[in-house]
Amino acid sequence: MNWLSLLILLTMAGLSHGTWDSCGWTCGLRPMVSDSIPHDDSMTRVVGGADAKTGAWPWMVSIQHPWLPRLKHFCGGSLVSAEWVLTAAHCFNRIEEIGILDVVIGATQLTQPGPGAQVRKIKKLFRHEKYKRSDKSNDIALLELNEPVQCSPYIQLACVADPTIRVSELQNCWVAGWGLTSEEGEDSSDHLQEAKVQLIDLQLCNSTGWNAGKLHTHNLCAGYPEGGIGTCKGDSGGPLMCQDNNADSWWVVGIPSWGYGCARAKRPGVFTSTQHFYDWILAQMGLSPFGSAS
Repeated sequence: MNWLSLLILLTMAGLSHGTWDSCGWTCGLRPMVSDSIPHDDSMTRVVGGADAKTGAWPWMVSIQHPWLPRLKHFCGGSLVSAEWVLTAAHCFNRIEEIGILDVVIGATQLTQPGPGAQVRKIKKLFRHEKYKRSDKSNDIALLELNEPVQCSPYIQLACVADPTIRVSELQNCWVAGWGLTSEEGEDSSDHLQEAKVQLIDLQLCNSTGWNAGKLHTHNLCAGYPEGGIGTCKGDSGGPLMCQDNNADSWWVVGIPSWGYGCARAKRPGVFTSTQHFYDWILAQMGLSPFGSAS
């Protein structure tokens, strides 16, 4: 973690009046999974994914609606502080009562969340003021929780990619979520799925035969040119995560936003770049813009 990120975390710790005690001043670490041991790529078969181990992605959040059948899950999110969850604005297009939603943190299997899981309500929803449903521009949102979560081996904070990170140079990138495991599917996955993906050049992803000019400069693409592995309905709002090239920590670099179908060839998932909206994220949380003296 660079010193500016640490400074921001220290500032956030002070603002939260002691609620950060259990979360410490670190982010992006996975205490239940060793990042010094490479993942077995044969297991990366989320569409084309595999069951994630317990605690594999400890900042993963399931946003649930009590009126939905079975698993209740409809979108993912990333815990970025003890009281804040980063997600996608479009997740709330049809939600009129924010207060009835549940935010489940620290679970891997939704039907058996286990003793490490915690549930919170949403105190306030902050959708980007320039979000547009029609073209999914500025598709980013923050949820302020009704009370802070307590960090543990099952629950850790995500690091959001700041402007100093060279995202295009990150190699070990993954998506995770409880979304559909096939385009034709109807039910969310009970067990958290994970899959390794590649970051795909935005110009290529926006070219004829691919997404044909529908992408914004604040988008990222990730998946595979040949398809077969990628995000699907229900994975929206969750994290696109890349490991730091020089450390064991992970960066949340994107938020699943939209795509043509699921894991189709030349139709990789389209993500909102968290780096692009870094100052916006800080501002909603009441923090100083990146690089300021405070």
